[in-house]
Amino acid sequence: MTHKITLKPSGREFEVAEGESVLSAALRSGLNLPHSCRGGSCLSCRAQILEGRITYPRGLPPALTADEVEQGWALLCQARADTDLTLESAPREVPGNVRIRRLPCRVQRLERLSSDVMAVFLKLPGFEPFEFLAGQYVDILMADGRRRSFSMANPPHENELLELHVRRVPGGEFTSHVFEKMQERALFRVEGPLGHFYWREDSSRPVIMVAGGTGYAPIKSILQHVYQGPVHRDVHFYWGVRTREDLYDPWVENAQWNGFEFTPVLSEPRPEDHWSGRRGLVHETALQDHPVLSAYDVYLAGPPAMVEAARRDFHAAGLPPERLFFDSFDYATDGEGPSGAA
Repeated sequence: MTHKITLKPSGREFEVAEGESVLSAALRSGLNLPHSCRGGSCLSCRAQILEGRITYPRGLPPALTADEVEQGWALLCQARADTDLTLESAPREVPGNVRIRRLPCRVQRLERLSSDVMAVFLKLPGFEPFEFLAGQYVDILMADGRRRSFSMANPPHENELLELHVRRVPGGEFTSHVFEKMQERALFRVEGPLGHFYWREDSSRPVIMVAGGTGYAPIKSILQHVYQGPVHRDVHFYWGVRTREDLYDPWVENAQWNGFEFTPVLSEPRPEDHWSGRRGLVHETALQDHPVLSAYDVYLAGPPAMVEAARRDFHAAGLPPERLFFDSFDYATDGEGPSGAA
């Protein structure tokens, strides 16, 4: 059984299958609705229900209050349609020639980056270039209909192989497969590029970038894109991880260009790390160095708790909301749930 979803004010329509989230159905239909974490934590996919009824099979999403539900607000990444729906939500367009496609791909190479992070390099068909914006992600389409989202860590100008950073998650069916069973030349289907987290070319303001864990992947794509470009804005990048081993990519530690600064931050350094660098929460470290953010653009990628704390504190430090670009993601275990979009 399917239900018809109508978007206002555009009037665009799509169908959602029984048990499928409204957001997944929209993406499947080629409508790039606003979203980020896909776990009910970040409010990016919030939309207002004008007509119809929904349910949340996993209970009320953590980011949505009972009062907001009474006012008709819904989080589309978790909502299932009980009837036909009319929603107030507008698809977002991205600049350039970027278009969402479904393509076959082959695992070209696997590279262990740390004890719990694997780089998966995917080869796409060569008949047409895969165009994307630095910072975007793809969905891996699993045989049972579920999706797993991972950001491209490679820059757009190096698109012969897609580089994905996969963190092993306890209980994660797909990530366990990556670490235990995946072989080179394995075949998948992907859909993308997706997401609204990408480098804005039309600004000359200095930039602060903050990543938590494998939120580094889309930031790496952006940094390598900026590095090869003709305009080098001042960029200060903060990467927050638990231990020294989690700083898994030497490229960023060795990157040098005029105006670039890199600050790694460990939250739980081990004695054997012999760490003399910055410690604590990564977004608080950035604020210690830049207590007033009114003159900056900020790019933020990581788990929902980090992103939400940073959004709150950065706003208090004077950052205009329209200058904060963020990618918030959860790690999926089983079910149609959220995935690590980075």
